[in-house]
Amino acid sequence: MIRVELPANLRTLANVGREVELKVDGPVTQRSVLDALEATYPMLRGTIRDQVTQKRRAMLRFFACEEDLSDEPLDAPLPQEVAEGREPYLVVGAIAGGSPG
Repeated sequence: MIRVELPANLRTLANVGREVELKVDGPVTQRSVLDALEATYPMLRGTIRDQVTQKRRAMLRFFACEEDLSDEPLDAPLPQEVAEGREPYLVVGAIAGGSPG
Protein backbone atom coordinates (compact mmCIF):
# COMPACT_ATOMS: atom_id res chain seq x y z
CA MET A 1 0.00 0.00 0.00
CA ILE A 2 1.15 3.51 -0.82
CA ARG A 3 0.98 6.05 1.99
CA VAL A 4 -0.01 9.61 1.05
CA GLU A 5 0.01 12.57 3.43
CA LEU A 6 -2.33 15.42 2.57
CA PRO A 7 -2.43 19.07 3.67
CA ALA A 8 -5.17 20.11 6.11
CA ASN A 9 -7.51 21.66 3.53
CA LEU A 10 -7.54 18.50 1.40
CA ARG A 11 -7.96 16.26 4.47
CA THR A 12 -11.02 18.29 5.41
CA LEU A 13 -12.44 18.10 1.88
CA ALA A 14 -11.91 14.31 1.70
CA ASN A 15 -12.91 13.80 5.36
CA VAL A 16 -9.78 11.78 6.12
CA GLY A 17 -6.90 11.84 8.59
CA ARG A 18 -3.40 13.10 7.89
CA GLU A 19 -2.42 9.99 5.95
CA VAL A 20 -4.34 7.76 3.55
CA GLU A 21 -3.33 4.38 2.14
CA LEU A 22 -3.88 3.56 -1.50
CA LYS A 23 -3.52 0.48 -3.66
CA VAL A 24 -1.64 1.32 -6.85
CA ASP A 25 -1.60 -1.17 -9.70
CA GLY A 26 1.45 -1.19 -11.95
CA PRO A 27 4.45 1.12 -11.67
CA VAL A 28 4.40 3.52 -8.72
CA THR A 29 4.71 6.98 -10.25
CA GLN A 30 3.36 10.37 -9.25
CA ARG A 31 0.68 9.94 -11.93
CA SER A 32 -0.41 6.48 -10.72
CA VAL A 33 -0.53 7.63 -7.09
CA LEU A 34 -2.54 10.76 -7.94
CA ASP A 35 -4.84 8.73 -10.20
CA ALA A 36 -5.49 6.28 -7.33
CA LEU A 37 -6.01 9.15 -4.89
CA GLU A 38 -8.57 10.84 -7.15
CA ALA A 39 -10.32 7.53 -7.88
CA THR A 40 -10.64 6.76 -4.16
CA TYR A 41 -11.51 10.34 -3.16
CA PRO A 42 -13.31 11.84 -6.19
CA MET A 43 -13.95 15.08 -4.31
CA LEU A 44 -10.21 15.79 -4.70
CA ARG A 45 -10.35 15.80 -8.52
CA GLY A 46 -9.14 19.15 -9.77
CA THR A 47 -7.76 20.23 -6.39
CA ILE A 48 -4.29 18.72 -6.69
CA ARG A 49 -3.78 18.95 -10.43
CA ASP A 50 -5.62 20.47 -13.35
CA GLN A 51 -8.04 17.91 -14.79
CA VAL A 52 -7.18 18.79 -18.40
CA THR A 53 -3.42 19.44 -18.37
CA GLN A 54 -2.65 17.15 -15.38
CA LYS A 55 -0.21 19.82 -14.11
CA ARG A 56 -0.04 20.30 -10.36
CA ARG A 57 -1.79 23.26 -8.85
CA ALA A 58 0.55 26.18 -8.22
CA MET A 59 0.07 26.20 -4.46
CA LEU A 60 0.97 22.51 -3.99
CA ARG A 61 4.31 20.73 -3.89
CA PHE A 62 5.11 17.00 -3.97
CA PHE A 63 7.80 15.38 -1.82
CA ALA A 64 9.13 11.89 -1.19
CA CYS A 65 12.15 10.83 0.88
CA GLU A 66 12.98 14.49 1.61
CA GLU A 67 13.20 15.29 -2.12
CA ASP A 68 11.06 17.88 -3.90
CA LEU A 69 9.46 16.04 -6.82
CA SER A 70 7.16 18.89 -7.84
CA ASP A 71 8.88 19.52 -11.17
CA GLU A 72 9.75 15.89 -11.94
CA PRO A 73 7.96 14.06 -14.79
CA LEU A 74 4.66 12.55 -13.64
CA ASP A 75 5.62 9.15 -15.06
CA ALA A 76 9.04 8.91 -13.38
CA PRO A 77 9.15 6.07 -10.81
CA LEU A 78 8.82 7.13 -7.18
CA PRO A 79 11.55 6.06 -4.73
CA GLN A 80 11.46 2.39 -3.68
CA GLU A 81 10.75 3.41 -0.07
CA VAL A 82 7.48 4.99 -1.23
CA ALA A 83 6.59 2.07 -3.51
CA GLU A 84 7.06 -0.33 -0.57
CA GLY A 85 5.04 1.83 1.85
CA ARG A 86 8.00 2.55 4.13
CA GLU A 87 7.92 6.30 3.38
CA PRO A 88 4.91 8.49 2.50
CA TYR A 89 4.34 10.50 -0.64
CA LEU A 90 3.68 14.05 0.56
CA VAL A 91 1.29 16.55 -0.96
CA VAL A 92 2.23 19.82 0.72
CA GLY A 93 0.51 23.19 0.56
CA ALA A 94 3.01 25.84 -0.50
CA ILE A 95 3.35 28.86 1.72
CA ALA A 96 2.98 32.16 -0.06
CA GLY A 97 3.48 35.57 1.30
CA GLY A 98 5.41 38.73 1.07
CA SER A 99 6.74 41.37 3.31
CA PRO A 100 4.07 43.41 5.04
CA GLY A 101 3.92 46.95 3.68
